[in-house]
Amino acid sequence: MEELFSSLKLHRMKEVYKDYIEKAGKEEMGYGEFLRMLLQDEQIYRQEKSMRRRLRQAGFPYEKTIDQFDFHLRPELHKQVFLNYLEDSFITNGRTLCLIGPAGLGKTHLGVAIGIKHIICGYDVRFFTVQALMNKILQLENNSTRQREINLLLKCDLLILDELGYLPLNPAIGPILYQIVAGRYEKRPLIITSNKSLVEWGNILQDASLATALVDRLLHHGEVFYLSGESYRLRGKKITTSAPSKEILPKKSLSKV
Repeated sequence: MEELFSSLKLHRMKEVYKDYIEKAGKEEMGYGEFLRMLLQDEQIYRQEKSMRRRLRQAGFPYEKTIDQFDFHLRPELHKQVFLNYLEDSFITNGRTLCLIGPAGLGKTHLGVAIGIKHIICGYDVRFFTVQALMNKILQLENNSTRQREINLLLKCDLLILDELGYLPLNPAIGPILYQIVAGRYEKRPLIITSNKSLVEWGNILQDASLATALVDRLLHHGEVFYLSGESYRLRGKKITTSAPSKEILPKKSLSKV
């Protein structure tokens, strides 16, 4: 039997079938029920294994859920609204979501939480910081290899681009970012987080007309949320800044100046 399990790649069954045989004997289980439970165990194992693989491939910086986000600290956001982004319709309708605000307000947390929920539902999700992704694409040898990389970004069920505008961008990045946004437009969903308002994206991309076209596609089937308030990371901490002390010269020295 173990050879058959191995040959059929039923690895979970190979591990647990003896336990189920023992259980079936004790509970006088019928053949049908025994087989159903054994197959169900294998199915659950495969689903969990697939989910763990998709989580690794997603590239999240950490794992957070929507329930771990404190909406009381962000009164401008409504939890019931954000629960809609956890629904299949966010994927199937190819919607977009932009989260904008200073660092430490939970933009990345929300993006990760939405991504993890859809991975649990069986979707393929990818997470990148804008700077790291664009650097990776620009370092590719030629246009054909770059295009293959971009095509992979266009095919995943959900793409999350984090931290647009946190660092100065190479002028070549604007057209690449536009190609990604335009390629996913009305087909597959996209989440973008940024510390810059939409009107500043022209400066970020160093091309006002390109930024306008990009934002137009993002807003057509999407929403923008501006976050404000105190940083999670600095909450409860006192931040003091003091000017450097000036050197005090002795009076004798002052009289000689």
